[in-house]
Amino acid sequence: MRSKIGLKLKSNYSYNFKIPKRSKNLIQFIILHYTGMKSEKTALQRLCDPKSEVSSHYFIKKNGEVFKLVPDLYEAWHAGKSNWKNYKSLNKNSIGIEICNPGHGNGYKKFTLLQISSLLKLLRFLKKKYNIKSNNILAHSDIAPKRKKDPGEKFPWKLLAQNNLSLWHDLKRDKILSYRKKKITLREEKTFLKNLYKIGYTSFGKKINTNDKLYLTKAFQRRFRQELINGKIDMECYQISKSLLKK
Repeated sequence: MRSKIGLKLKSNYSYNFKIPKRSKNLIQFIILHYTGMKSEKTALQRLCDPKSEVSSHYFIKKNGEVFKLVPDLYEAWHAGKSNWKNYKSLNKNSIGIEICNPGHGNGYKKFTLLQISSLLKLLRFLKKKYNIKSNNILAHSDIAPKRKKDPGEKFPWKLLAQNNLSLWHDLKRDKILSYRKKKITLREEKTFLKNLYKIGYTSFGKKINTNDKLYLTKAFQRRFRQELINGKIDMECYQISKSLLKK
């Protein structure tokens, strides 16, 4: 597969997938994760351990090596309880990629340049093979904001967007910084939440509670306003959401 992806894939078979095979047309999304474990070896073992009941299709080591754990046309167990637009339980509609990183609970670190280089090559290949839209390359925290933080605010989503592999806004840095921490009206806050639902985030309905709003806003910030993750909806968040809808 080196000639097609530009990578030499290693195999490390995982038993954790659903039978039978799914149709190629069912694959609409790519979900990006971090492993959230201190040890790279332990993380890989867990993804292949039948007792864990978790897996992904691909695993990217710190040195950029890529392991294929589950064939693309089988449903790996990586997304869990999840929602995006009208899709629920996204395992059946997605390919999962785990990137080795200790995560927020174990001394969260920047992803290595070798990891990101390999990821870009892999994403280009999968996007073309399965005709996946750039907007459908998502974070685990996007589809499960109440449960997950990965791959987190240190993940280079803007770089992916520059390679046509993700969604990003068009606002210039000096412009958005002038909006930071600037208060918005209640009407603008409601519009912000509606914008998130239109982008694809989970809708909690008209009576969204404070905690749900906090989780949802933090997920948005980890993806699109990575310098400040405070769960507070300000004018910067509002303007970014408007820009994203135009994309």
